[in-house]
Order: sequence, then structure tokens, then C-alpha cells
Amino acid sequence: MKTFESLFEELQQKAATKPEDSLTVQELEKGTHFIGKKIVEEAGETWIAAEYEGAERTAEEMSQLIYHLQVMMIDRGITLEDIYKNL
Repeated sequence: MKTFESLFEELQQKAATKPEDSLTVQELEKGTHFIGKKIVEEAGETWIAAEYEGAERTAEEMSQLIYHLQVMMIDRGITLEDIYKNL
């Protein structure tokens, strides 16, 4: 099972090594605007799932939102420590 920290480490590794088949690398190459749109999309889907689709679907959408947030963190050079000090 992945944790917030292990996912971030995995995504950082992909950003550094740039495997050809990586969706993370493709998203990073598309840039901040694209990543931001994905965050907005997943936030909306999380809300809809919470309202109408139950806990399991909501958790799935939340996990996708966290993924895209972490991609944005890498894109913008934001560390876990940067996030934790603001919690």
C-alpha cells in the first residue's frame, strides 16, 4: 500500500529518470496549466462522488486528486516539508 510520502518519492523518481511510458512524465511535460486543469477536474469529481456515489468512489477520486496535486508539487518544486509546515 502506498502512502502520501511513498507516492511522492515514486513520482519524483519518475520525474528524474523520465521513463518513456510514464503518464507522470507526460503530464509534467504538458506543464502547469494542464496539471492545474487536472486538479480542478479531480476536485469536482471528488465532490460529485461524495454527494452521490459513496465512500469507495469518493476515496478513489480523492486518490486521483492527491496524485495530481503531487505532480503539481514536483512541477513547482514544492517539497513535502513545504506542505507539512502549512498544515
